[in-house]
Amino acid sequence: MDWRKSSYSGGGEGNTCVEVAVLPARVAIRDSKAPARALLSVPAASFAAFVESVKRRPR
Repeated sequence: MDWRKSSYSGGGEGNTCVEVAVLPARVAIRDSKAPARALLSVPAASFAAFVESVKRRPR
């Protein structure tokens, strides 16, 4: 899987974030501090809706 971190990743080495990997119909999500541990997989449409709702939230 091709894992990507957010450009907003913080910390000295950028390891205080989650990583995502886009699959054919799903998005896999894991903790960048513990990449060998469990991951969460959600339908791609659900992940896209989640990201859009976060973008619309006031800061």
